[in-house]
Order: sequence, then structure tokens, then C-alpha cells
Amino acid sequence: MIKRRKTRIVSIGSVKIGSSQPVAIQSMTKVATTDIERCTEQIKQLAEAGCSLVRVAIPRRADSEAFAKIVRRVKVPLIADIHFSAERAIEAIEAGAAKIRLNPGNIKRQSDIEQIIDAAKMHKVAIRIGVNEASIRDLTKSDVPTTKRITLMLAEMKKYVRIFEKRKFRQLVLSVKSSDCLRTIETNRRIAEEFDYPIHLGLTHAGLPEDAAIPSAVALGTLLAEGIGDTVRVSAAGDPVEEVIIAKQILYALGLFKQQKPELIVCPTCGRTEIDIVSLARVVKKAIAPVKKPLRIAVMGCIVNGPGEAADADLAICGGKDKAFIYRRGEKITACNQKDIAAILTRELKKL
Repeated sequence: MIKRRKTRIVSIGSVKIGSSQPVAIQSMTKVATTDIERCTEQIKQLAEAGCSLVRVAIPRRADSEAFAKIVRRVKVPLIADIHFSAERAIEAIEAGAAKIRLNPGNIKRQSDIEQIIDAAKMHKVAIRIGVNEASIRDLTKSDVPTTKRITLMLAEMKKYVRIFEKRKFRQLVLSVKSSDCLRTIETNRRIAEEFDYPIHLGLTHAGLPEDAAIPSAVALGTLLAEGIGDTVRVSAAGDPVEEVIIAKQILYALGLFKQQKPELIVCPTCGRTEIDIVSLARVVKKAIAPVKKPLRIAVMGCIVNGPGEAADADLAICGGKDKAFIYRRGEKITACNQKDIAAILTRELKKL
């Protein structure tokens, strides 16, 4: 069992994050904020997929006005993503943001930061200090060594946090992001050593969903396994629901998320296999898709691992030549032809 790093608890609307709370999944809308209908619908889709927090970009005054209307239409706490403009940050706070994200790389004037802090205090709004490697001017050259990159990112975070702490503002969440897995891991380890605030984990520009999944799993999974990280966002181009799906898989693999749907275990196949496992697994996956219960379903192709997986599964299909054996919680209940598996599986699922 993973021992979470001890942190402060920070409230983001109705959601609390920190070491004693579940790791919160978040994502970001990917349509124009001024398109209120589409933005609201995307937020609702993300919440339905398992997102606890949703971030929305607020680059212009018109976005602030739209954001104020969107806040009233959704139940999930919203985070306003702010760059360059203190005015936009204050507008978002007054519009009902549960948290705002500030980037030290592009909001630098202390008087602006202090105005934002005072507004956040008044409205009881949390703030994420989001250091982004690509936003630090000294790191835009490709020949900067890794150790210097990490040192500069950490220094940027310390300088910003100091301003907040001097004004006695501690409803902070910290994040340091890079597109590089190893720099993300090492910098977040350093942040965890230096501060007791909750940490937001993520990679920047991770790629298309199929390309983002593995780097995100490596970076986020490594840190989460070490007890570092209180909220996560997987960054992937395209439908933001895909980000939530990947995040849930990472957390589930580490025992940090409880599935409300079946888990499908499939034999990787080898020369012993005498049945088309891939086709069979796809039939089974389709059959269990409507089920909303955390069951373990196994599809195995031979006698080496089949019986063991069957004993550990709620339902298991162990394939042999021209037929399959069906197990329910370790007990063999029937043998059947491959064409009958889906019907028998559906029947047995109903019993569970």
C-alpha cells in the first residue's frame, strides 16, 4: 500500500485535496470558453467520466463573462487558467472560480500578485502556482543542462511561494511541469522535499492520447508510487475525456482509484494457445461494457496461468482447442463452444 506524503489540506470548492484525501483527477476544456453551450457540455462529460475538477482558459474579458455563466450551470468545481493578466484572475475569482492557476513565468509584478492574493483571500479561493519549464526565459535554449533546469524551476517556485506566505496565504497547490519525464520526476521530488503544500502532477505537451499514455504513466506513476501527488492531469491532444480515462488507469494500477466497472485480464498468448484469444477478448469486452460493477474478468488461453487467474476472478474463460471452460469465482461451471461464450457470459454476469 502506498504511503502518501503528508501535506496540508486545501479546499477547492466542494473538493478537498491533500494527503488524507483521494487523489483528484482533473482535466481542461478544449473549446472556446465563450461558446457557453459547448463548454458547459464538455464540463459535464468530464464530470461524468470521473473528473473531480475542471480547468477553463480565461484569456480575454469576454471569457471572464462567459465563465461567470458557466459556473452557475455546472456542479463540478472550476479552475480558471490565467496567464499574463492579473485583471483576468480577479474577474475569474469574482465570477465564482474555485481555484485559479497562475504561471510565475508570465505574471511577475509583485503588486499584481498581491492584488490576486487579496481577492482570493476575500472569496476563499485556492491558487495553484504552476511553474512551466517552457515559460522560464532562461530555459528556452536547448543546451541548458538538466541540473540547471531543475534548479531554476525550483528557484522560480520558491520566489513565488515566498510572496504568498508573506501575505499569509496558504491555500496553495504547487506544480512544476516539463515535457520531459525525468525532469518532471526529479523536480517534483525536490518540490515535495521543500514544501508541505499539495502537489498537482502532470506532463506538458504529452502528445496524442496513444502517445501520451506511456510517458504520463511513467512520470505520474513513479511520483505517485513514492507518495508524491494529490491531484493529476494527463495532457493529451483531442477529446479531454481521454485524459480522464488514462488518469484513472494510472491511479487504478497503483491502488489509488476504485473502479466502478469490470477489469478485464487477458492472456498475452504464446505458442501453447489453441484458441483466438484476441477475438475472444474483444467479444468479452463488448459483453461486459454495460456493467457498472468492479468485477474481475479473465480471458486465458492455456492451462499454465488459466486456472490461477480463474481462481482469482469473478468470471474466467479458459480457452482450449475448439472450446472454452467457464469459471465463476474459481469454480468451473460449464464448458462451451466459442460461439456460445458471449451468451453464457452475459447470463453469468446477471447472477453476479
